[in-house]
This record gives sequence, C-alpha cells and structure tokens, in this order.
Amino acid sequence: MDVKIGIQMAAREITLESDETAESIAAKVAEAVSSDGLLTLGDTKGRTVVVPGSKIAYVECGSTQVGTVGFRS
Repeated sequence: MDVKIGIQMAAREITLESDETAESIAAKVAEAVSSDGLLTLGDTKGRTVVVPGSKIAYVECGSTQVGTVGFRS
C-alpha cells in the first residue's frame, strides 16, 4: 500500500510503501495526532519513518497500481 504523509511547513511529502492495511495506518495516525505522540511506520524495504503527530498535515493511503505500457482498447 502506498502511503503519503504531508508535514506542516514542509514543501515535500514523505512517501513509502507499507505492508500494513489502511485501517491499521489510520488507527496509528489517529492515536499519534490525538495523543501528540509519534507516528511510526515501517516500509517494505525495512526502513522506519517517525513523524511527530503534531506536525502531520494529512495522510493519504492508496493501493499500488502497476503502470500499463502500450495501447489499450
């Protein structure tokens, strides 16, 4: 699942690919924002992303789409 995290006062967003479900990510985001804690997510490459809950502007979760090449009918 592709995850995009917008950070307040930052020009770029954080993007990662996670094996977690959208519901699991939404629950972690809600807890981090409400408790003013840290949002910690792991990606498929083994990296860990940590974002302060007070600085999260938005989180977008979507499925991974494979690009198509060639003509479609």
